[in-house]
Amino acid sequence: MRARFSHEAPYPARGGYEDGFEPLARRFAAHLDEGAEIGAAVAVYVRGECVAHLWGGLSDVATRTPWAPDSRIVVFSVTKGLAAMAFHLLAARGAFEWDAPVTSVWPEFSARGKGRITLRELLNHRAGLPAIDVPLTLEQCIDPSSRGLVRSALEQQKPAWSPGTAQGYHAISFGLYAREVFERAAGEPMGVFLKRELFDPLDCDARLGAEPALDERVATLYPPSVLTRLTGMAAAIATGSSNEARVGRDIFTRGSITRRAFSNPSSGRGGVDAYNRIAVRRAELPWASATASADGLARAYLPFAGNGEYGGRTYFPAATLEPLFGRQSWSESDLVLHKPLGWSQGFLKEEPDVFSPEPASFGHAGMGGSLGWCDPARGVAIGYVMNRMGWQVRSPRCKALMRALYACDPLRR
Repeated sequence: MRARFSHEAPYPARGGYEDGFEPLARRFAAHLDEGAEIGAAVAVYVRGECVAHLWGGLSDVATRTPWAPDSRIVVFSVTKGLAAMAFHLLAARGAFEWDAPVTSVWPEFSARGKGRITLRELLNHRAGLPAIDVPLTLEQCIDPSSRGLVRSALEQQKPAWSPGTAQGYHAISFGLYAREVFERAAGEPMGVFLKRELFDPLDCDARLGAEPALDERVATLYPPSVLTRLTGMAAAIATGSSNEARVGRDIFTRGSITRRAFSNPSSGRGGVDAYNRIAVRRAELPWASATASADGLARAYLPFAGNGEYGGRTYFPAATLEPLFGRQSWSESDLVLHKPLGWSQGFLKEEPDVFSPEPASFGHAGMGGSLGWCDPARGVAIGYVMNRMGWQVRSPRCKALMRALYACDPLRR
């Protein structure tokens, strides 16, 4: 974080911003002022320089603890973007080929018609494996003694469609498959690899498997109540054919692929509140359990916004970024999320009106609203975190911040 900015953040936000980034600062402050946020932060780097770092609100309501510049939070599926970074680094070093079959690193994966699925198809959500038939729990995914049981469930899973022919968001299963594949290809856990090879060199506080020293900086998640979520979905269903309406209908439909994709492994009675537990953020769950500050998320994307380089260090060859600029996998109606979107080697690709008008941009959004994103055409790296979680497929607050960012003069085209 910069020690000084050209401008202080407008009340009630804290932090600051550089010339030209006032629209972002004012929008962020408005969210706090209107009560849309409990606590939140956003950080933006352009060509390696921090141009805005804004924060405010409370990291914990009960203790009235203020959100600090280094407050961190569980970022849910933003974790998938960090997992994609790990695979990108590994592939750039020749540890595996994207179009090789998964069985090249995991022979037992071939069971039940999965022998020809490639690593690219698996990480781009085209493997037909968004749901797991064997009932599993979050506890089993965390517990090392249950690793064999979880692995067997993955190996025996039959694809829901012919692999490679369709796309459906692997909401939870992505991380379980990614964890197994990565550890076999790299010979070590993903979180350990990321910390050593990316996070520590970047002075980045993102973690997949957070150490105890970071506990005091972790904010409390406030997911929407069941009533709020159900009321919102019901209203969306009743009023039209929005993305939320389509997903809501499937969530309420027993046996639907959307419901199955999000319900197993089960978090138990606590639901999303389970992710406030220390045991969860200690675990390496590459679909959801990473923690980071906004600045940490933005810093993680610096080499991806900077042709593979940052601070005089080359993290990977610039040429390896080029395949990420286009849409390797795209669907006008993803079978699980029922909206136009896609992926490139595990990174999310969105429509231009969602996060960025730049087609080459990529990253990953998280349930509730968090975002890690980069725009390599403009050299932009972005991190946004908050603790008041929304229920929409894409957070209106996050989208509003991104629109404000691209309304800033230095980024307008």
